[in-house]
Amino acid sequence: MGAIEYQNCRSDARSTQFSFAALLETKLGAITAWQIEKWRSQRLQGGVKATTANRDLDDLRSSLAKAVAWNLLPSSPLATVRRSKVDNNAAVRFLSDEEEAGLRTALIDRDQRIRLARASANRWRVARNYPCLPSLSEAEFPDRLRPMVLLSLNTGLRRIELFSLTWGDIDFANAESNRPRVQSKKRNDASSSLNEEAIWALREWRDRDCDASDIIFPGKTEDHLNNVRRSWSSTLDVAGIERFRWHDLRHTFASRLVMAGVDLNTVRELLGHSDFKTTLRYAHLAPAHKAAAVATLNKRRISSPPHD
Repeated sequence: MGAIEYQNCRSDARSTQFSFAALLETKLGAITAWQIEKWRSQRLQGGVKATTANRDLDDLRSSLAKAVAWNLLPSSPLATVRRSKVDNNAAVRFLSDEEEAGLRTALIDRDQRIRLARASANRWRVARNYPCLPSLSEAEFPDRLRPMVLLSLNTGLRRIELFSLTWGDIDFANAESNRPRVQSKKRNDASSSLNEEAIWALREWRDRDCDASDIIFPGKTEDHLNNVRRSWSSTLDVAGIERFRWHDLRHTFASRLVMAGVDLNTVRELLGHSDFKTTLRYAHLAPAHKAAAVATLNKRRISSPPHD
């Protein structure tokens, strides 16, 4: 098992332990469909989205299926439990042009504050004959937040994919990136194209040589990054952006493509969706494709000879 696969297994285990904490002391054979239905009802009433509940349910379903395959259970208690219905027509939150400009400005200003803070800290150290910390004055990215945001905006990677990305996944010569294997997502692991800004951000971050880890954005206390909640939240506050999650960067990527006229199947491939229905949530952003479709009938009528 490779390092990324091992980290993903750990992530899945932590996720399952958190989501199904009430069942941790329950024997496998004692888990019932009623318990799971009750768990789901409580989660949904507590504000958890149906997609999140489905993902957690899929993780547990996969674990119990393994138990059946290994003869630890005669059958899965989840055999009769169906996934929650998901409204794919729900509103998609993405950045407006003004919000994106504000976010980019807030990120650049944040980087400058980090550089100034490091310079101030080193002056304090010099005055006391302490060794200086590495200078950040020439670094395009003094920390990981801005390159992570830029990569998300330009690739549509899921957060867990971004956290799991390694330098071995990046093909600079062909401007491509392999999508890291994420066990909780049932899809093909395909490569994604990298545009000019994504390549630039990755090169600048790599040249900073901030860590010897193969993981592009490692955590501070462990190889695998868990979250950037505090720095992300404060940056959104500075930018004046409300009701926006990290996952909405992925929605912004997809929405920009659709509004630029990219066909939905190409968007599906770039997002790594295994089900086309998931991609259809962005269809309303391309109203012009309906007009273009019916306009083809005009061309046909013009080219056809009139009837007597």
